[in-house]
Amino acid sequence: MAINLKGLNQHQLNELIHRAESRKHELAKEKIIRVREKVLALLKAEGVTLEELFDGRGAGRKARSAAKAKYRNPADHAQTWSGRGKRPRWFNAALAAGKKEKDLLV
Repeated sequence: MAINLKGLNQHQLNELIHRAESRKHELAKEKIIRVREKVLALLKAEGVTLEELFDGRGAGRKARSAAKAKYRNPADHAQTWSGRGKRPRWFNAALAAGKKEKDLLV
C-alpha cells in the first residue's frame, strides 16, 4: 500500500491529504457508533437504563444561569455587567470620566 509521494504534484498531494483526513474522520465516527452500540447492548442485557446508571445526573454538565447584574451604565440603563470577565467599554469609559465603581453599582 505504499504510495510514491515523489511522483505527485501539489494538487495531487492536497487531494490525497484531503481524502486521508476524510477517511480518518469516518473511522472515528464508526468507532463511536460501535462503542455506543456495545454500551447500549450491555445496558439492555443488564436491564439498566442510562439514567439509572448515572443516577439521573446525566453525563454532561448542567448549564449555569446568567449572573445577576452588579453594575449599570448610568447613560444607558439597559447596559449592565455582572462584574465577571472583561470590563465593558462603557464601564472603563465611566471610570476614566471620574466615576467610582461604587457609583455604578445597581
